[in-house]
Amino acid sequence: MNPNDTGTHDHEEARPMESGTPPHEATVLARPMGERVLIWGGFPLVGAVLGWLLPIVADWAVSLPWFPFQGPLELVAGLPALVATIGGLVLGLVAGVVLALVSESEYTTVTVADDKVTLRNDAETRTVERADATAVFRDGTDLVLLGPDTGELARQGGDMPAPERLRAAFRRHGYPWRDDGDPHAEHYQRWVEDLPGLSASAHALLKARARAVERKDRSDAEQLRSELAGLGVVLRDRDGKQFWRPAPPDSR
Repeated sequence: MNPNDTGTHDHEEARPMESGTPPHEATVLARPMGERVLIWGGFPLVGAVLGWLLPIVADWAVSLPWFPFQGPLELVAGLPALVATIGGLVLGLVAGVVLALVSESEYTTVTVADDKVTLRNDAETRTVERADATAVFRDGTDLVLLGPDTGELARQGGDMPAPERLRAAFRRHGYPWRDDGDPHAEHYQRWVEDLPGLSASAHALLKARARAVERKDRSDAEQLRSELAGLGVVLRDRDGKQFWRPAPPDSR
């Protein structure tokens, strides 16, 4: 099978805009309001309840010598009841708000327009031109866009819109969405150190990335993925293992 052949089954071909056809308004896939209400209402509420329970738990736990964190628990148990209760409530409420802020910052909003798609969260914003995208699909929990050379233009994981929302938006704007996933899936093979077919530089980067994946250093792993893409190596992770396939190296 030609690795550049994206196939035609189980997906819609791209539909270029016809001359004179008015463009669609961009589709913004942000976090649904119901989820936001749940996060901003639920996290602080749960935090406050847990904070209110903290003095009660501390009084009980200090009577158990084997229970961990005896020092901090004895400190809480020794506070006046009113101070401990109010302090626990405030601490829990603040912790809940912080968790809500983190959740909001990690959510990726996907904006799909006729001419480009934008992936935005607090850490970064990436834009892919429609003309460059030859396939769009979900790979596990990741959203992936492939380019003409079969390399990845973007791979976005983490908290993001539901698959059915992504599918509907990309199809509405004429992108080549694939329900069958990666059209080059059969070309992946598991990486093994010193496996033939890869350069010494690629092996060194894959070895470093394996260590990053093992210690759950997502930032380092993604940076190394980008460097491997420059060498013409496309990656996917499965159960902590790296699988790779070749793609023409980019010109950067």
